[in-house]
Amino acid sequence: MTNNETIVALATPNGIGAIAVIRLSGLDAITIANSVWKGKDLTEQASHTIHFGHIVDGDLILDEVLVSLFVAPKSYTRENVVEVSCHASGYIIESIIKLFIKKGARSAKPGEFTLRAFLNGQLDLSQAEAVADLIASNSKASQQVALQQLRGGFSNQLQTLREQLVNFASLIELELDFAEEDVEFANRDQLKQLIIDITRVIGRLIQSFELGNAIKQGVNTVIAGRPNAGKSTLLNALLNEERAIVSHIPGTTRDTIEEVLNIQGINFRLIDTAGIREATDAIEQIGVQRTMEKISQSALLIYVFDAEQITTEELKNDLESLQGPGIAMLMVANKMDLLSQTGKTESIKTFFQTSGLPGAQTIFISAKEKLHIDDLKNKIYSAAIKDQLSGDETLVTNIRHLEALQKTEGALIRVLGGIDGSITSDFLSMDIKQALHYLGEITGAVTTDDLLENIFSKFCIGK
Repeated sequence: MTNNETIVALATPNGIGAIAVIRLSGLDAITIANSVWKGKDLTEQASHTIHFGHIVDGDLILDEVLVSLFVAPKSYTRENVVEVSCHASGYIIESIIKLFIKKGARSAKPGEFTLRAFLNGQLDLSQAEAVADLIASNSKASQQVALQQLRGGFSNQLQTLREQLVNFASLIELELDFAEEDVEFANRDQLKQLIIDITRVIGRLIQSFELGNAIKQGVNTVIAGRPNAGKSTLLNALLNEERAIVSHIPGTTRDTIEEVLNIQGINFRLIDTAGIREATDAIEQIGVQRTMEKISQSALLIYVFDAEQITTEELKNDLESLQGPGIAMLMVANKMDLLSQTGKTESIKTFFQTSGLPGAQTIFISAKEKLHIDDLKNKIYSAAIKDQLSGDETLVTNIRHLEALQKTEGALIRVLGGIDGSITSDFLSMDIKQALHYLGEITGAVTTDDLLENIFSKFCIGK
């Protein structure tokens, strides 16, 4: 691809609306737009100005539009950029884009505007990926994380680490130049401490992926329990709508029901499941199997039980069968509107406190009467986030970044082993270069054509 070409694409979604924005970027963007423009001469206008006029094809007026000018390098792509705000008629949009192509532009590929921003040094690779994340964000938290990365928070942290490593790598390279004289320019104790410090930072970034990915994708949250425990009633209460069918007949829910609940800016993907019991027919058996599959794939399990009817032995059996590695669990004792008449609350609390099983802080609710539902929402948020979210914290949300950080960590661990094992400078240099290479892959300091194509092909056209 050559950046001398001028590209064009619709930058707003297709569909019925008031206006659409058609974007041109490239050396001849302003000239091409001016060739079909009836109004002020665009080639003589200042950057960051908006002009009213008409797009014309010969004597035919296609539309009355506003044209925004961004003269290189003061634009998103650091090229000449023209954005035409026209009426959002499919016919008008298609006619204007065809006219621009006729005048010398070509259709943009997916993500090509952002790719040019990267290639021209406007964004690094992690910031470019944050553009796609920002467009796809569907909650306040995911929007904030993407915006922080777009502003360079993650890139700046990585750049600092790379600079520190480069300084020592340079000294070790110098040692190799004077290998015959057996001199040591890089203090091994200082290098070891630096590697330890950087490894600690890399480790924190790696650990942040679990939270970052949950914020980006939503937290998989399964509501499970025995039949008639009130799982579907709880789903309806959390959503504040009648989403699931509620019946006194056990086994009403045969398949999973999925909905999204936003709590304090975090999306929780709630999954109501079939009741856990010995199935009475083949269809219910499939439903129970799916319940267990969903539980194994969840990040948070809300175990709902009928506080009036369940026995401590049944509780213990359920919890032992449902616990899984990496799955946070909330215990929800439902039907407390009935429980108050039985005096069973304290015995359940005592059971959890003495059983050694999780759930000492059992939440007592009435899904039917919507009692303590707000308290439960706060508990759901706390169980998933665990006070890890702060406004200025760098979170890793991209699996590509995670893998590169893990490889960086491995290379740094080899450096530490080499220092302790007193290996020669050339082997230390190799491992440090490997760490620098993997860090560079994240920001785009190290790239391949295949990597760029894989990243930007996932963008929407026009961005």
